Amino acid sequence: MIRIAVIDGQGGGIGTTVIKKIVETYGDRTEVWALGTNAIATAQMMKARANRGATGENAICHCVQQVDVIIGPISILLSHAMMGEVTPAMVQSIGSAKATKLLLPVTQDPIVIVGTVREPLPHLVEKLVCQHLSAYLTEGTHLPCP
Repeated sequence: MIRIAVIDGQGGGIGTTVIKKIVETYGDRTEVWALGTNAIATAQMMKARANRGATGENAICHCVQQVDVIIGPISILLSHAMMGEVTPAMVQSIGSAKATKLLLPVTQDPIVIVGTVREPLPHLVEKLVCQHLSAYLTEGTHLPCP
């Protein structure tokens, strides 16, 4: 079983979408941690059926060192992103964590990721969960995506 940290801020909408898809696809074959930059984001991700949740800079800095995969928008690697919710300490901890980072190319910050195709969030989450995350699960322990 792999441990996955889903990190989000503001209203937690991206993280909620990701967690719902992981739970729908893999059920109890993964342990999902909802790490919110604020309490609202964490609460929304917990409603999506994350196994555990924690909020704030210290929780994120501590927890990312204990997971196998980190999932979130590209903003989690940008200091002061999400209207200042992402701190430099969070960025440093996430970036230096040994966990594989699966990042969605969505941000409200003035960043252009060359080579990406603009797609709706549900399509990006489908690719993340069904193509990229499945590679980190032990062979034969996950359900195929539709």
